[in-house]
Order: sequence, then structure tokens, then C-alpha cells
Amino acid sequence: MSLENFIPLDQLCTHYKVEMSFFTSLNDYGLIEITTIEESCFVHKEKTGEIEKMIRMHQELNINFEGIDTIFNLLKKIETLQSQLINTQNRLRVYED
Repeated sequence: MSLENFIPLDQLCTHYKVEMSFFTSLNDYGLIEITTIEESCFVHKEKTGEIEKMIRMHQELNINFEGIDTIFNLLKKIETLQSQLINTQNRLRVYED
């Protein structure tokens, strides 16, 4: 497995000044997926934006892990509803013209 698409968790801990237990808790709640390769823990590079949001929610807004999970579920639901609305509007335009 190629490591170029992964970031070591210890680097993220150092960069964001958080404990490894924070990432373990995020993994336990299903918010991130930790991949273990040769006894080192990694996360996918594409998830760094979401991870940064989670860290900011937890540190700056004092939101617990259950709250972060709820917020991300609601954001996904909003995204799905917005997509459905756009599709419906596009289908309605066919009948309006």
C-alpha cells in the first residue's frame, strides 16, 4: 500500500497540538478512519479538511464528540437535500420552457 495518500497521525498531533486519544475517539465515533501500516497510524490526506473542522469545533467551541458526530451528520443531510433540490429544479425547468 502506498503511503503517499496518507498522513501519519503523530504529525497531525504535533501540527494541531492535540493528543493521539483525540484521533482515537474520532475513530471510535466513526468520524475518521485510522489506517495502521507497519505499526504506524495514518489518515487519508483527503480527510484533513474535515479533521481540521473537527479539531476547531472541539477546541474553540467546546463541542464534544457526540456533538461533532451530530453536526457532521446534519451537514451531510443538508448536502444531500441541496443536491436533490437542484435535481428537482432542473427537472422542473424542462416543463417550464
